[in-house]
Amino acid sequence: MRWSLLAALSASPLVLSALAAFAAAPSSDPARISGPVTHENLTVFFIHGTSAPGKAPLTLEEALAKRAVEVRETGNVNQLEIENSGNEPVFIQAGDIVKGGQQDRTLMVSLLLPPKSGRIPIASFCVEQGRWSARGKEDVKTFASSSGHVPSRDMKIAMQAPPKAAQPVTNAADPAGRGQTVERRVSDETGRKQRAVWDGVSRLQKNLADKVGAPVAAPESASSLQLALENKKLVTEQKTYVEALRAAGEASDDVVGYVFAINGQISSGDVYPSNALFRKMWAKLLNAGATEAIGHRNDTPAPAATPPTVEAVNGFLAGAEQGTKNETPLTAGLRQETREGEKAYLFETASSKGFVHRNYLAK
Repeated sequence: MRWSLLAALSASPLVLSALAAFAAAPSSDPARISGPVTHENLTVFFIHGTSAPGKAPLTLEEALAKRAVEVRETGNVNQLEIENSGNEPVFIQAGDIVKGGQQDRTLMVSLLLPPKSGRIPIASFCVEQGRWSARGKEDVKTFASSSGHVPSRDMKIAMQAPPKAAQPVTNAADPAGRGQTVERRVSDETGRKQRAVWDGVSRLQKNLADKVGAPVAAPESASSLQLALENKKLVTEQKTYVEALRAAGEASDDVVGYVFAINGQISSGDVYPSNALFRKMWAKLLNAGATEAIGHRNDTPAPAATPPTVEAVNGFLAGAEQGTKNETPLTAGLRQETREGEKAYLFETASSKGFVHRNYLAK
């Protein structure tokens, strides 16, 4: 059940129509890269391309604010339930954080949620430990907001990277390896990934506290990543990056994505079907990139003195795209695809009509 979102979506003809209305068909034209633009230890390159036609969908943050979408607890830490009761499609990006419920979570998959979707399971990871009850006046059964995004390349890889080849796991009551073997293996892998995410949250909080010179953990829940991201001293430092770099991403109407480099090393990138959706996501993702950069500011050894070149960025994108392909085929034309190159991953959500989102992560 933890991975059942994709199968559930595939059963809905609304998904296919939503994707057909808003998705970018593969292009034979090479992407144009502009930049770099740098503030302190964060460098941004911009990816230019042709936008898909049509209105951009709502983001999850917008939809929750309008109460068009509800994200609910299911009693399973690694699975939530989401429903779009509104009349517009909603874009969800892997790494989006939902705040509230029994524990804050981050969502596992990028997708385009159709209008009147009905209840759909969605895989998640906990980005808060220990709490399994209401926090203050928050609703313990639902999540109220999604203003944050996981600000860590390592945590995103821990959540999304396909498992390495492993020996078959057998159940003691079924030594021949039948029945529970696959379910057990999936459960073990999910548990491993969840522990890695928790470790990543702890490490990030420590790094941020060291860099801003004060604890970022919140008294209400010291293990909450979302509450740490709301720390006032951290927010002040985030703003300096965002104010320095945001306008550069909004200067052209053909920007459809970006690549971040931190301390002179390429870190990650995202590409969207249109400039309109890029603009909706840009401030949120830039804020996450700024947070990651703050956590690595003044690292030892000293950061690289110069940013990477445009040629290096093109090589990063191409290397991921040419990597080993691992596709999850779905009915109704949906698929989730991972490509693993020597130095980078590409995670793509797409249909036969085009892609919905591409995320690139350096190893």
